[in-house]
Amino acid sequence: MGSATSGHALGDIACLSPDDALHRLSSAADGLTARQVDERLASVGRNQIAQQAHHTIVGELVRRSINPLNLLLLSLATASWLLGDQRAAIVIAVMVVLSISLGFIQEHRSNIAADKLQRMVLVTATVRRRAAQAGPGSAGPDHVAPDHVDVPIEQLVPGDIVLLSAGDMIPADLRLISAKDLFVNQSTLTGEAMPLEKVAAPHAGAVETPFDLPNICFMGSAVVSGIGCGVVVLTGPRTAFGVVANAISERRELTSFDKGITRFTWLMLGFIVVMAPLVFVINGLTKGNWLEALLFAVAVAVGLTPEMLPMIVTVNLAKGAMAMSRKKVIVKRLNAIQNFGAMNMLCTDKTGTLTQDRIILKRHLDIRGAESDRVLEYAYLNSFHQSGLKNLLDVAVLKHAELEGGLDVQARFQKIDEMPFDFERRRMSVVLGRNDGVHILICKGAVEEIFAVCRHYAIDGETGPLDESHFAAAMETTARLNADGFRVIAVATKEMPPTQATYSAADEADLTLLGYIAFLDPPKETCAAAIAALKASGVQVKILTGDNDIVTRKICREVGLPVDRIVLGSEMAALSPEALASLAETTTVFAKVSPSQKAAIIDALHRKGHVVGFLGDGINDGPALKAADVGISVDSAVDIAKDSADIILLEKNLAVLGDGVIEGRKVFGNITKYIKMGASSSFGNMFSVLGASVFLPFLPMTAIQVLTNNLLYDFSQTTIPTDNVDADYLAVPRRWDIGNIAKFVLLIGPISSIFDYVTYFTMLYVFDAWTNPALFQTGWFVESLLTQTLIIHVIRTAKIPFLESRASTSLIITTIVVAAMGMSLPFTWLGSFLGFVPLPPTYWIALGLILPSYVVLTHLVKTWFIRRYGLN
Repeated sequence: MGSATSGHALGDIACLSPDDALHRLSSAADGLTARQVDERLASVGRNQIAQQAHHTIVGELVRRSINPLNLLLLSLATASWLLGDQRAAIVIAVMVVLSISLGFIQEHRSNIAADKLQRMVLVTATVRRRAAQAGPGSAGPDHVAPDHVDVPIEQLVPGDIVLLSAGDMIPADLRLISAKDLFVNQSTLTGEAMPLEKVAAPHAGAVETPFDLPNICFMGSAVVSGIGCGVVVLTGPRTAFGVVANAISERRELTSFDKGITRFTWLMLGFIVVMAPLVFVINGLTKGNWLEALLFAVAVAVGLTPEMLPMIVTVNLAKGAMAMSRKKVIVKRLNAIQNFGAMNMLCTDKTGTLTQDRIILKRHLDIRGAESDRVLEYAYLNSFHQSGLKNLLDVAVLKHAELEGGLDVQARFQKIDEMPFDFERRRMSVVLGRNDGVHILICKGAVEEIFAVCRHYAIDGETGPLDESHFAAAMETTARLNADGFRVIAVATKEMPPTQATYSAADEADLTLLGYIAFLDPPKETCAAAIAALKASGVQVKILTGDNDIVTRKICREVGLPVDRIVLGSEMAALSPEALASLAETTTVFAKVSPSQKAAIIDALHRKGHVVGFLGDGINDGPALKAADVGISVDSAVDIAKDSADIILLEKNLAVLGDGVIEGRKVFGNITKYIKMGASSSFGNMFSVLGASVFLPFLPMTAIQVLTNNLLYDFSQTTIPTDNVDADYLAVPRRWDIGNIAKFVLLIGPISSIFDYVTYFTMLYVFDAWTNPALFQTGWFVESLLTQTLIIHVIRTAKIPFLESRASTSLIITTIVVAAMGMSLPFTWLGSFLGFVPLPPTYWIALGLILPSYVVLTHLVKTWFIRRYGLN
């Protein structure tokens, strides 16, 4: 269905009354039966868009195959085949297959694990469904009873009745049939950041776009505040979100790591564009055989191509994702693992991160600080009847289940209306009809916000006017409780005229303050150790909370987080962006901050050059999760938080994040090992090949020999993702620094050329290979292969290789295997086929001097470089 057809269908149903809309969709206010759902699923399919499909083998192979390096290699293989060198074409094709296959195997394993874990974190919607119950002896239609159930959003069908509250993602295109103070953010569809109010009334007027329809909620948007109920009109690809999926599929800004990998790839391709024609021309002019020169130039181009880079990057990221999956951490975006390693600031909410997320209602007090059952009863009535997003405070209140019977909640009170919670008012109210005919409004919320709308107090049945002394006493009571770690909520009430039918936030005025309920959320026992471990890893933890500063200070003190100053959201409002950036860098705790202020703090830290992670699970955390380099949420989070996050934890634990930081640094370390090795080798080979092409009367190696050398070397590098990473390297955040890498390559690369030239002159003047091209080519092949294969053990660590730091068993094995193959190849039939000849015994003596000298010199230069420019 196209966008015009979709918009027309929504426009038609928007004109209808709620009852007529239900009739049009063959639905009812109490929902569909299971049989109706099954029939509609079979007819219209699952509520999924294309981008949400699971990984497929074909799709993974296609993604692995299409990249500039593979396309270049396949072009060179085709050129070799057309030029008559089928052996070279086959070797190049084997390289491509090796790179794609190894990367595919690891990525496929990672995707399987990710898909399994994703199924553990299904986003659900609350719907009304009728559970079929056949009447006794009834042969007619089923008798049905309505029920509220949570179902995965992919199982929604047209006609389903969906209940909405703050924090929900809109799961399909809905026609509202009821709404109360419902505000929806449609920025993912329209780019408009301001929430829009949605209503259930019919709309017959003209609108510029379907997104302006006031009674339609669109898939992919989010409920900011209020409650509502809607009937599903369109699902899956027929939704507005599905129609414009390609246009709105949000691509995050490339990280410095992504940009660095791309820049390195094109840098190497630039080398090839310059080198290959130069080698071709020089060898054509000096040797006279232009076809042979062309084949050699093609082989050199292949040798300079970092064909293993896509595989090394993917396998490293996949390996990190697999390691995280074993800790039940879902990586939604692979590159987020590397961002963990670069992260040096972790911003997080207080509740559930520093605390146990296990709220206990401990105190219920009147305004004098005495225990009051009446305060608890009114708080219970409020929490019981509110239909919005029930937070942990409501859950703690409702654990006093004995009150339901004692108050006779169902018989004595009937819900009339409610004013849902929002982050501006910071309070919520319900209006109940008492059995004596009186309407009572019960409001609970932040102490300051409740005081602002109260004019009277009530104690033991007596009421009186509130004055400044009462406010001062209240502040003293709440401060005392806050200092002991309690979260304090005020409770107020007001009798309303029984003739009033509807209510709004404007009715939250002239209330009577009853008292306070105080909650305790104890700090996590493991939190202090986790914060200390993050600090030791170079990650500074900052707290961004909407809670008050006194409670926050106590909790931070208990978990070992130093707090010299707490900045309040009200202070931030007066700061310039530059002042906020300076303050954000030096301040550990921000309290009473709004959702937009959390995102502003993260943006301020970005301006100071920090890599920032954010851990959050509430609707108010959505903007900060999007703003962070690494957005982290939890399985129990609201839908919008899980949708905004890059990584989802199945356990809200800072210790798991510490593990993620280490995994990220391992990934980055092993990728940079290959980049440094490959770039240094290519840069050195450039000098070696150019020099040999100028003064040798023959090719320094034939095309097939160059390709065989490259194939064996590539094989030796395939185990780099398994390599160990030194503890010193993992101790601090690591960021992409192309300048540092370039300096390293310019310094280390030419060292290999020095020993290549030593090998040249050894072969020419010691073994008289001027007239024996095969002997020269064999000698350089073996030396070149062994130096390239062994030098990774020097580059992989800042320490003394083999003695102070050892590679992984897999990397050691592939090094030994490739070295043994290279040394034995000249003595085999395959070596003869490739044009090699047996090397004299004295060659091995010379090689035994060259290799240790190369390793020692490279280590010394590397050590000097690290002292001078640092480790990256």
